[in-house]
This record gives sequence, structure tokens and C-alpha cells, in this order.
Amino acid sequence: MAERLNGIIKALESGKPAFTTFAQPEDAVSLATSNYDGVVFELEHNPWDIGALKDGLQYMLNRAQIAKSGSVAPAVTPMVRVPANGGEMNQTYAKQALDVGVYGIVWPHINSIEQAYNAVSACRYPRLSDKDYFEPQGIRGDGPTSAARYWGLGQQDYYKHADVWPLNPEGDVFCILMIEDQLGVESLDDILTKVPGISAILIGEGDMSQELGVPRQYDHPSLRESMAKVVATCKKHNVVVGHPHVDSNNVERVLDEGYRFLMAAPSRSYPALEKGRQLSGR
Repeated sequence: MAERLNGIIKALESGKPAFTTFAQPEDAVSLATSNYDGVVFELEHNPWDIGALKDGLQYMLNRAQIAKSGSVAPAVTPMVRVPANGGEMNQTYAKQALDVGVYGIVWPHINSIEQAYNAVSACRYPRLSDKDYFEPQGIRGDGPTSAARYWGLGQQDYYKHADVWPLNPEGDVFCILMIEDQLGVESLDDILTKVPGISAILIGEGDMSQELGVPRQYDHPSLRESMAKVVATCKKHNVVVGHPHVDSNNVERVLDEGYRFLMAAPSRSYPALEKGRQLSGR
């Protein structure tokens, strides 16, 4: 097998959970040398700014880090959450993001087989029906120049890596579908049965809690019950399941419940500022 370039996949293949976070492209400098396996640049609830994404990807590159590692694989794997909901059957955002060099796409609000098929297809190049891994049929347009350069590969080597894992064992593209409503929960078994090429399922517990009438009450029994159904379905199909709000209070439970894609936001503290304000009577 070719060298594994996606650190998230590398962690999962080793039997370990993958740790990631949502961030803005301008956070890339600090994240590049962090201990995360990957980062998801959040462009669903922020304006779609392909220029900012390209800048963020460049800021993820640390020449000293690359030289010491002896590998073109990034220390922290960059991905992006696209703005289009599953029902929009979009392909453009994924194509643009993959073409500038991201290693994965997070698709929000997926709740049907058709939407899931479209999402995976948009992450794949076309191939003839007699070739391996034909389904889901690829629809990504061919424009690999920038992505191949960013990955540090020649174009032919890029093509070998630019497919979805684990459908293609050599693939380094991570395709994540978000389940965020009850229709998605109920459809998930059919989705995972009929659509190969899904790298992980990420539960959108914020939107799910809204629909259930318990907005952002993450420990509410009805929300926990829906999330447990998703986890059980993913385990049934041996598909990675992700949790978007991991912190020091719930991380042990999240790991015990079987989540393998953990999104843990970095905490920010200001000890000097707080102590200074206290000492100065502010």
C-alpha cells in the first residue's frame, strides 16, 4: 500500500480514535503544530471563502516540521465542512475544496440514500464500470494541479490517493456525512447498507436537539437516545461514528460509547489577564 497521507485515517487504521476540531482558516498557524490528527475548517456557518481556505491550507505547512518528518504527509490533516445541505445535492463546493488540497469533506444534513450517494460521488473521480470500486460512481471534475502540488505528489500519484477511504484502501480522502435530524436517524441503516464509501458518520447534535425541542441540552434523554441509535447503527455496519462536542467532562463516556472520530475544541484561558484584573481592582 502507498504511504498513508491522511493522519485521521492513519489513527483509525491503527485502532485508535482520531482527534479533530472545528476551526477557522485563520487559526491554521497555531493548529499546524498541535496534537490534533486533523482539523475541519468550518465554512458551513461562515461565508464560503475559497481564498481564505487556500490561505489556511498554506498556513498549515511548516517547513521545519516537514523536513524533520521526512514525509509529505501533513502533521495535522486539513478538511472542510461545506455550506450546502444534503438536500441541495451540491457538488461544486466539494470540487473546489478538494481541488485546492483538502483531504476530506464534511457534508451537513444528510438524511437519504440519494443525498449520501451524491456526497460520496462528489468526492470521487469517474471510472469505467468494469473497474474496481466503481460505486458510488465518481462525478468529480478533473482539475488536480493545485491539489497535487499541495499534497506534494505528481499528478499520477495524486490520483492513486485521491479516492475515498475505506472503500478504496489506498484512498486518502475522508468523506463524512452528518446526521442531524430524525429522518436521518431512521434512514441511516439503509444509507450504510446501500452507499459504500462513507468514511464516517458525524452526529449533528446541535440541530438534532433543536428538532427534538431541547436546543443544546446535550444531556437530555431524548437527544441521548437518538444519538445512541446512530452509534448502534454505525457499529452494526462497522462505520466510524463521530461526536462534535467532546470536552474533558464527557470524553471518557464518549470513548466508552464507541465514538472514534472525536471533535474536541481547544480551551482558551487568560490567567495573566484575570490575575492582573483582580490585583488592579478591575
